[in-house]
Amino acid sequence: MKREWDLLHTPGPTPIPPSVERAMNQPMIGHRGEKCKELIQSIAPRLKPVFKAERDVLILTGSGTSALESAVVNTTNPGDEVVVVVAGSFGDRFAKICETYELVVHRIDVEWGKAVDVAEVEDVLRANGETKAVFLTHSETSTGVMHPIEAIAARVNEISEALVIVDGVSSVGGATLDMKRFGIDLLVTGSQKAMMLPPGLAFVAMSNRAWERIQTTSRPRFYLDLRSYEGRIGDGQTPFTPALSLLFGLEEVLTLIEEEGGIDSVAERHQLMQKMTREACRALQLPLLTSDEEASTTVTSIHPQTFEAEQLRKLAREEFGLILAGGQKHLKGEIFRIGHMGYTRPANVLQYISILEIILKRLGHTFEPGAGTAAAQEAYLDATREGKA
Repeated sequence: MKREWDLLHTPGPTPIPPSVERAMNQPMIGHRGEKCKELIQSIAPRLKPVFKAERDVLILTGSGTSALESAVVNTTNPGDEVVVVVAGSFGDRFAKICETYELVVHRIDVEWGKAVDVAEVEDVLRANGETKAVFLTHSETSTGVMHPIEAIAARVNEISEALVIVDGVSSVGGATLDMKRFGIDLLVTGSQKAMMLPPGLAFVAMSNRAWERIQTTSRPRFYLDLRSYEGRIGDGQTPFTPALSLLFGLEEVLTLIEEEGGIDSVAERHQLMQKMTREACRALQLPLLTSDEEASTTVTSIHPQTFEAEQLRKLAREEFGLILAGGQKHLKGEIFRIGHMGYTRPANVLQYISILEIILKRLGHTFEPGAGTAAAQEAYLDATREGKA
């Protein structure tokens, strides 16, 4: 059967709202003209509530990884000691960036599928009293784990002067992250996940303390020099050519977030979709990689025992156009991942769970027919009764 579109449920890129697609199709404008200035000045104050940031959120043209790299090059000098929590592929990426820039990296390696223990971070930090920054991944996209950022940041700030730097690439826009209240110094993300845009934009939000550090580090930098971006955003400008079509889309994304009731309401929707997905998986006898307490609100990882994860992905793609993600590194072929973030609603959860039931039947997996859909429906009804849907 010929398909005209895919049902995209990877943890990035994610589906784009039709109104955002239309916004991105606007005629091109000059990036140094008045219209661009007005566009950025409209966007800048409306981005701050998404991050719950005290300063303007900086907009870079680049991938989420460019934001991770900017966090490293702007806050450290060669030879600085840093702590990096590694519980998956993207924590490992943070560590590799730090090593590339000649930092002394103290890795905290955590079993994939588990969240880091706050006490372990404290122990490593106390053992390395010259630590300049602690690098963390909020939602580890490769495993579906969400680390306890608030508790970690509180402890780091109690016992050290280290900056708390957080990769929020698969959580900003889909989870509760309050920079000011949590004590996060630098929070970065990309456009292609919960922010409901195509790849191509990166965002950096920083505390006053982080800004002070950025101004005093001596490391050479150019395109990723956050001082350049900070110096231009107040004037409605970026230091280098912006991705204008994506900025048109971003303006519409912010309108959608505001119309939904703000970022807290958006986070509640993601929590609901997480619960619906996990309850359905349990009813379908699908082993979950993470515990409920450590689970991400934007991506769920399943570790099947009775069939091959890649076979399920293949059949779902070929028969229904349902695109799911596989595992990474040593989990490649072992797990499959469902993205439920951004332009996704509870109705989409019911859709992909129903499709999964058909594919599971094809694979000979044993479960009660309709059990997954019923469990997802009940989770939704429970939220309705509690006023959360």
